[in-house]
Amino acid sequence: MGPLKGIKIIEMAGIGPGPFCGMVLADLGAEVIRVDRASAKGTGSRQEASNRGKKSIAVDLKSKEGVEIVLKLVQEADAIFEGFRPGVMERLGLGPEECMELNESIVYGRMTGWGQDGPLANAAGHDINYISLSGALAAIGRPGSPPVPPLNLIGDFGGGGMLLALGLVSALLESKQSGKGQVVDAAMTDGSALLMTMIYTMQSSGFWKDSMGSNMLDGGAHFYDTYECSDGKFISLGSIEPQFYKLLCDLAGFDVNLSSDQMSRDGWPEKKKAVKEIILTKTREEWCQIMEGTDVCFAPVLNMEEAPNHPHNKARQTFIELEGATQPAPAPRFSRTNPEVQSSPSLVGEHTDEILQSLNLGADEIEKLKTSGSVA
Repeated sequence: MGPLKGIKIIEMAGIGPGPFCGMVLADLGAEVIRVDRASAKGTGSRQEASNRGKKSIAVDLKSKEGVEIVLKLVQEADAIFEGFRPGVMERLGLGPEECMELNESIVYGRMTGWGQDGPLANAAGHDINYISLSGALAAIGRPGSPPVPPLNLIGDFGGGGMLLALGLVSALLESKQSGKGQVVDAAMTDGSALLMTMIYTMQSSGFWKDSMGSNMLDGGAHFYDTYECSDGKFISLGSIEPQFYKLLCDLAGFDVNLSSDQMSRDGWPEKKKAVKEIILTKTREEWCQIMEGTDVCFAPVLNMEEAPNHPHNKARQTFIELEGATQPAPAPRFSRTNPEVQSSPSLVGEHTDEILQSLNLGADEIEKLKTSGSVA
């Protein structure tokens, strides 16, 4: 069981980064209770990876009785988190003030795109908008083309869900010392800006040019990019250090012109054309045979069907099969309290009776709540 065993966390059901945060915490051993909408009872999928390891109670949050059930859960929980717009939980009667009045040590996590305050706090938005504002999106793309959305990894999941998980665990550690809870305000604009720390530092030092495809890490350098092979598949090179670049030159058969002046930006465009032509002479598998496992800093560019079957990923069990679906395994690894998937993804309301019974409600009370539609 993971290192968060014994920690109880309430997740207010949402989409994307919220469920991802709950999944990470559940993988790490926390008991995560997802509060779903009563009107969605019975829905969901056993293959929805972000709901693995959680229990689900379906509640009508528009009913007084439904809100009271959530507050009962709060009384016994270590943390609660939500991903609604600012003010929504307060209007439901489930804001930080109400929860902390019942449980002084509760950690209250809030995740939004823009944050709980600021001029844009109440505006709608998505990952692409948040990483636009933080400067991340403008740095990703090829010269002469519009910025390229990096899926929704930087804002939603890295700068949102993962940052909230870190914030919750940090606040939980502090609450164990102080006995007091606090609110965690995880904004995707803040989080995606935080992920750009090194790039902003490089820009401040004059090492980073504010134009796409002209820097070492954005595809501008011939030794740090992806290249197409003769079979239409791709490889990636990251030979930054001089000794790694020398090995690349030796194994790939680069000539003297390519081998010299590695860091001279003026020569990068011409050298990139030459590298492109050389890589096109062999298939991806042929390049793997030559460079994979060496210090070239090389890897084949695998798609999502190929990645789980790569020998390295198989050896480390980086991917697992659950309910017939391939999905990433829990991470990181621990030497004693290793994370694991506690259960298959739950359907909406699947554990309603079990959770209500844990609150010491009798069969008659539970049936009354069901009949009224307060739970499902």
